Amino acid sequence: MPTTKLQAMIVGTGRAVPEKVVTNRDLERLVDTSDEWIKERTGIERRHIADDRTHTSDLCTEAGRRAVEDSGISPQDIDAVIVGTVTGDVTFPATACYVQERIGAHNASAFDVSAACTGFIYGLSVADSLISAGKARNVLVIGGETLSRIVDWSDRGTCVLFGDGSGAVVVAPSDGRRGILDTFTRSDGRLTHLLHMPGGGSKYTAQVAIDERLNFLRMEGREVFKYAVNAMGDAAATVLERNHLTADDIQLLIPHQANLRIISALAKRVNVPMDRVYVNVQEYGNTSAASIPIAMDEAIRTGRLKPGDRAMLVAFGGGFTWGSAIIQF
Repeated sequence: MPTTKLQAMIVGTGRAVPEKVVTNRDLERLVDTSDEWIKERTGIERRHIADDRTHTSDLCTEAGRRAVEDSGISPQDIDAVIVGTVTGDVTFPATACYVQERIGAHNASAFDVSAACTGFIYGLSVADSLISAGKARNVLVIGGETLSRIVDWSDRGTCVLFGDGSGAVVVAPSDGRRGILDTFTRSDGRLTHLLHMPGGGSKYTAQVAIDERLNFLRMEGREVFKYAVNAMGDAAATVLERNHLTADDIQLLIPHQANLRIISALAKRVNVPMDRVYVNVQEYGNTSAASIPIAMDEAIRTGRLKPGDRAMLVAFGGGFTWGSAIIQF
């Protein structure tokens, strides 16, 4: 059971997305699809796509630097840099190491978390635990992806869904009024085949991966939809129940921005009206681990999330992984 004492809180946020915007109309020239078809089934209207010179670490560095500046904490006072990503710059070292160097967090440990679209919540949970255990005081948590690198742009079922970007938060000891109330994470490795990228690791050589087109994301959309709604609903219910809260106690639900139909189904399941759900999937598409921190930063800076509000974060991703968090702002 979670403690009632707040141990850690978010003290800074930031986001970064590529300048290039690809609209649904642009995709009509690539694959057999239409703006109307994409909007009706996903709610997506456009997405930001990195150019060839921009890597995941670049977006993470920009978002992370903005979050650190927003927090007022010196980069040298950051104790850990955690990056949630499945599209790191290289196999190793961790993308977090590149971010650490570029922002000047030379006193920190740095590592990546691979939990697909749930990566940010996994990272947030680790940060909360580090601070609660007294192992760290200031932790930079980033979700960042360049999914355009692993999308098959000839597959109309997946290429319309994804975009690039990064979002970041700085987590520090709570002031007793604000904080992370609880986090919850789970996974089910029996379902890896429904959303994965076969190539890119030690299972296949690079040449085999290229020859057999294994270096692209693969997804069974209908199965993912079904599991996503159920798992996210359960994750939301879990953190509400064990903190003795109801949907009425949540001022803003910030779900993973994968698909408007999934978001709507989740809101209905947890009894949160859509006017209390943050939605920006129309602008960015599915940015995986980046989607929740991007949305959170937007919500704060546009006034949708105000001091005193309580937000619930919920995500689902390949693995399958899923998770939730409740945060008092």
